[in-house]
Amino acid sequence: MIPRVPRVVSLWLPVVAWAALIFLLSSFEAPDVGSGGVDYVVRKLAHLTEYALLGALLVRATRRELPAFLLGVAYAASDEVHQHFVPGRHATPVDVAIDAVGVALGVALYRRVRV
Repeated sequence: MIPRVPRVVSLWLPVVAWAALIFLLSSFEAPDVGSGGVDYVVRKLAHLTEYALLGALLVRATRRELPAFLLGVAYAASDEVHQHFVPGRHATPVDVAIDAVGVALGVALYRRVRV
């Protein structure tokens, strides 16, 4: 018989795991892949995507849009502070804004699919 996982664990473990992965990826020095416009767009789309998934996981765990959004944006801001101390990385308000858009998209898409 397989033991039942408590609901709180099944809701929050994916959030914690995804946030840990974001933190881990932010801990590496930024790769020098070029400074062209395409590279910039790809990196910003990656920000948007990773935070959209975080937003979806947060609204799944909290069951409420506003707390999910605020938690996601707070995490994005804390991740930018973390990146400030990583060699080769920069903390920018623009990235927090892009991450916030990603969180909002994730929350909205999760709600749209689940309703």
